[in-house]
Amino acid sequence: MITVVIPTVGRATLRRTLAAVGRATPVIVVDDRRARSAALELPDHVRVVRSGGRGPAAARNAGWRAAGTPWVVFLDDDVIPRPGWAEAVWKDLVDLPEDVAASQGRIEVPLPAGRRPTDAERNTAGLSEALWVTADMAYRRSVLEQTGGFDERFPRAYREDADIALRVARAGHRLVMGERVTTHPVREDGFWASVRFQRGNADDALMRRLHGPRWRQAIGGSGGRLRRHAATTAAALTAAALGLAATLPRRSGSGLAGVRPHGQPHRRPHRRAGRRRATGGWRALPVLAAVAGALWAAMTAEFAWRRIAPGPRTPREVWRMAVTSVLIPPVACVHRLRGEWRWRR
Repeated sequence: MITVVIPTVGRATLRRTLAAVGRATPVIVVDDRRARSAALELPDHVRVVRSGGRGPAAARNAGWRAAGTPWVVFLDDDVIPRPGWAEAVWKDLVDLPEDVAASQGRIEVPLPAGRRPTDAERNTAGLSEALWVTADMAYRRSVLEQTGGFDERFPRAYREDADIALRVARAGHRLVMGERVTTHPVREDGFWASVRFQRGNADDALMRRLHGPRWRQAIGGSGGRLRRHAATTAAALTAAALGLAATLPRRSGSGLAGVRPHGQPHRRPHRRAGRRRATGGWRALPVLAAVAGALWAAMTAEFAWRRIAPGPRTPREVWRMAVTSVLIPPVACVHRLRGEWRWRR
């Protein structure tokens, strides 16, 4: 009745995931590593297929197409299903009416006790409230065939799960929440992880093209900060441009405007007034640059504090939030523009 499909790039956590699933349920691991690496060392009951490093959407497609059961349950390779999960998922699926095409497991994210969670930990904790995430998501195989499966234009583990859920719902099917529970531990992705994650803004452009401007509301999401990031980036660029213009050499207003034949100076008061206005304009540039710079600093500080305030406020966390909060707005805008250009109509 059920096949479990787990895409992987060879994380060490895969063994824990497989152990938690157990041996009673058929499992297909999709090896999505790019290089022809050594074979994964897996239990003998696990079937392995390769997807050539084309991303999680393509890997999941390779997995469900290799399955022959009515239901396919997708798990990430860094989750740990709760004890009794195999029986719980069967109970979630066995009596579902035909119009139900999918069932999501309940995701729990354990957070540290005794201190506030970091920015990265809070981001992972958001999975516990997210809809239709493939950390633990079951689909009818027939519906995957009907909809074409996951859209492989989504190259990373971002938005591909929301896209297929919206397409399945649009096709007239229902998606429901099951009772099974899966734990999603927080992993350490490094100092620059929040900056790297801004690549997902390009995928948001594809979501807008496919599902319209209100796609976030359709999946229960919030509006995001892209407009604020754009304003912050515009203030920084304005400050830089005005500051640079203020340093450029100006043409001197000295010298003769012209000489009459008898050597009398040719006076043109309106030109002198124009030169005075131009000089006043040049003198205003540093002030305008300072105003734009102050606006950038204020918006950046607000963004950084919004990330720092709910966290542990350790020196390392504050430093990370300060540095990455400077970089995130322009990086997010660049990736969004890249996505809009690529997926332009």
